[in-house]
Amino acid sequence: MTEAVFSQIAMLVLLTGLIGWMGFIVWDLAKKSKAGKFGTLALFTVLGAGVVGFIVKTVLVEIMQI
Repeated sequence: MTEAVFSQIAMLVLLTGLIGWMGFIVWDLAKKSKAGKFGTLALFTVLGAGVVGFIVKTVLVEIMQI
């Protein structure tokens, strides 16, 4: 296994873990602040937009390289 392959696999695995951890943090924040259904939805929408932006950017870069 080359360093490039290991780096790509590690980034995919660790980034997935980081996104999951961030989702847990947002859920815990909503629960502890008693945000309710609308507040929880707002938190996930607004804070999840950064994750969606990162994923869209990654997909677009891969498409443009083809």
